[in-house]
Amino acid sequence: MDIINAVEEVISPLDMKWKPSKSEFGRLCLLQHKKRTLLYLTPEKEKVRVAIVLGERAYCLAMASSLPTAIKKMFSEAKPYAEGRGIRFSVSSATEISTIKKLAEIKITPPAAPKK
Repeated sequence: MDIINAVEEVISPLDMKWKPSKSEFGRLCLLQHKKRTLLYLTPEKEKVRVAIVLGERAYCLAMASSLPTAIKKMFSEAKPYAEGRGIRFSVSSATEISTIKKLAEIKITPPAAPKK
């Protein structure tokens, strides 16, 4: 799967954990790094549904990044919960994979070191 390969270029090692789902496919894939879930991938007919949750710090980084306006709009409209803001969107072409890669990078960006 191209999404997994693209994310693995920037985050390694990646673990895939398949879980039951109520989707048509019946399963969803959790992409994890060091037991931390980065992305939820649900196969659909001719596309993949991607879900991601960003904490407040990552959300701020995403809003200041070069991510597509539509993705930023989804995040800004997402209800904030204790674990962060979550969005879901479908990916049907390889051109959208760079967005997923960027989101994964933002999610694992470490906090800035405190200034001395």
